[in-house]
Amino acid sequence: MTGPNQEQWASCAYDVRAQLGEGPVWIAEEKALYFVDIVNKRVHRFEPGTGKATHFDAPDKVAFLLPLEDGTFLAGVKDGLYRFDSSDGSFRKEVDVEPDLPGNRLNDGCVDIYGRGWFGTMDDSEEAASGSLYSVRHEASGFVLRKHDTGYTVANGPAVSPDGRTLYACDTPSGNIYRFDIAADGNLVNKRVFVHLPEDKGYPDGVVTDCEGNVWSSTWGGGHVRCFTPEGVERFAVRVPATNVTKVAFGGPDRKTAYVTSARQNLSAGTLAGEPHAGSVFTFRSDKAGLPQHRIRLSA
Repeated sequence: MTGPNQEQWASCAYDVRAQLGEGPVWIAEEKALYFVDIVNKRVHRFEPGTGKATHFDAPDKVAFLLPLEDGTFLAGVKDGLYRFDSSDGSFRKEVDVEPDLPGNRLNDGCVDIYGRGWFGTMDDSEEAASGSLYSVRHEASGFVLRKHDTGYTVANGPAVSPDGRTLYACDTPSGNIYRFDIAADGNLVNKRVFVHLPEDKGYPDGVVTDCEGNVWSSTWGGGHVRCFTPEGVERFAVRVPATNVTKVAFGGPDRKTAYVTSARQNLSAGTLAGEPHAGSVFTFRSDKAGLPQHRIRLSA
């Protein structure tokens, strides 16, 4: 980290220039970063140590990858949750999500310490407040969804505290990051505003938590990753050389190497000329370790 009066900058790690890069996930066993390009319907895999990069075509817009304990992923595709296997690039639908809302798509997710997945949905045109927050568990009958909150235009985040008792989620256009308590029965209760980002700082996009419970929010239109204490006080911000910053994943052997996805979407030709690596994966060193990557538990 730099000194208190110096702004830290992220550097380009993988010059992929995705249209809408999102959902980075660090798989420690593979020493690899997985992430998606939602608009181009692709899953990317990148090994920072070797520079090796591969990609897989998804059946539709793909917004996130939630690791499963068998080594595959639960992928959030536009119309539902799919099992994605990186060994052969296959996608198999497991469950429909919001079949009554064809204008919606899935958007961003995470896995908590209990092996439960969380994700949001959004209006694909970013106009109607038709998005919701869900959890997903695997039971003997298969993957089971539970709706927890609704009324989001662009549901983002979500992230869960290290102890599994608090969930953070954004409604990006509102500028609000919300905080919920997770009750013993898995319900979300006591919704309140955790942080409101003023428009000049950009809009909260993906959020993640670290091992000490700090909340790291990427900023769409803000060009930064901002780190907040569990009390909602901003600790510092890291500058990213891209206007649209979407999400952080912590990787490397000590989980202190941050990888940051970004997007070229909605940027003018003039802006892109000044941000040639927009849409790429950036990196910086963190003073705090990220959480281990949890996996969705699979019932027998």
